[in-house]
Amino acid sequence: MNFNELGISADIINVLKHTGITTPTAVQQDSIIPIKEGRDVIAEAQTGTGKTLAFLIPIFENISPKVNSVQALIVSPTRELAIQITEQAMKLKEAKDINILAAYGGKDIGSQLKKLSGSIHLIIATPGRLLDHLDRKTVDLTKLKTLVLDEADQMLLMGFKNEVEAIIKETNKKRQTLCFSATMNSEVKKLAYRYMKDPLTVTVEKEEVTLSSIQQHVVETTDRRKQDALCKVLDEDNPFMAIIFCRTKRRVDDLEMALHRRGYNCEKLHSDIIQSKRERIMKAFRNADIQYLIATDVAARGLDISGVGHIYNYDIPESVESYIHRIGRTGRAGESGYTCLFIDPKDRLTLEEIEKSIKFKIPRRELDL
Repeated sequence: MNFNELGISADIINVLKHTGITTPTAVQQDSIIPIKEGRDVIAEAQTGTGKTLAFLIPIFENISPKVNSVQALIVSPTRELAIQITEQAMKLKEAKDINILAAYGGKDIGSQLKKLSGSIHLIIATPGRLLDHLDRKTVDLTKLKTLVLDEADQMLLMGFKNEVEAIIKETNKKRQTLCFSATMNSEVKKLAYRYMKDPLTVTVEKEEVTLSSIQQHVVETTDRRKQDALCKVLDEDNPFMAIIFCRTKRRVDDLEMALHRRGYNCEKLHSDIIQSKRERIMKAFRNADIQYLIATDVAARGLDISGVGHIYNYDIPESVESYIHRIGRTGRAGESGYTCLFIDPKDRLTLEEIEKSIKFKIPRRELDL
C-alpha cells in the first residue's frame, strides 16, 4: 500500500518523499483513513513504528488554514516528545502552511503569548504548560476538531491524569479523540472509553525487539571499577554514536564529569537540564557532533534517533521491559546493533530475570584491565 492509496494529497506525499518516506508503516496504514474520516481511534504502537505521522498526516489533511481557530491539539507527556512531534509537523508545514504553536515548559511563555495573539491552527503541548495557557485564557479550545493524547500510558504513569481530564473538559464535546499508547493497560482503557465515542482499536503487533540483530554482552565488574571497565569497552569499540544509560540523574552527572575529564566527546541528558540546552544537545547528537549521550530512562523516552549502533547500560535497568526498551534503540530497521551491560555482584538477580525473560544467556565480555 502507498500514501496515494490512503488518499493523501500530492503536496504532503512530496514532502514525505523528500524526507525519505515512501511507504506507510503498519500503524499508518491502519489509522490514516479512519482518522481522516473523523473516527475516534485508540492505537497501540511503540516508539519507532511511525505513530507520530499516523496522526499528523490526517490532521494536516483535515485542518483548514482559512479557519481562524485551534483545530487540533496534541498532548504529549514530555518536552522531548513534544519537540520531536513539532519537528515532524514543521516538515509537513512545507506542504500546507498552517500555524503551529509548541507549548512546553522551558520555552518562553511571553513569546508563546505573542504567537497566540495571531491565529493558531495546531497546538503541540505538554499538560502543565497547556493548562497554564488555559488558566490565562490565552488558548480557546471550544472549536477544537481533533484531540490527540500521545504516549497515554506514560502520561498516566507520570501522574498527569487530572491535568489530562482538566484539558479535555475545556474542549469541544463534538471533537474527535485519538489515543496513542505503547501499552493498553486498564488505566489507559478507562481514560479512553470515558472520553471517546465508539473508538476503532488499532493494534500494531509489538515489534519484538529483534534481538537476533542485536549483539548483547555483559561485563561483570564492581561499582568501584565500573568506570574503568566502561572506558576500556569504549576505547575498544569506538562507536560512531552511542547512548550510555544510568539509573539516576546523579549518576549521569558523575559519569559525564568523569568521561569529560578523560577526554571523551560526551553530553548528558536528564530532566534537570534547562530546555534550550536539551534541545541543543539533542540536535548535536542527531548531527553526530556528540559521540556519547549519557542519559536517564525518562530523558531518553520517545527519542527515535537513527544511527545509534551501540547502547551501553552503565547501570542495570530496573525491569526487563526497561532493558528491552533501552536496547531496542539500536538494531533498528534491519541494521545490526550492539549492547553491553555492566553489572556488579548485587545486580545478579536482576540479570537472571532479564535472561529468563529473553530466553537467552547473555555472553560475558572479558576485559584486560
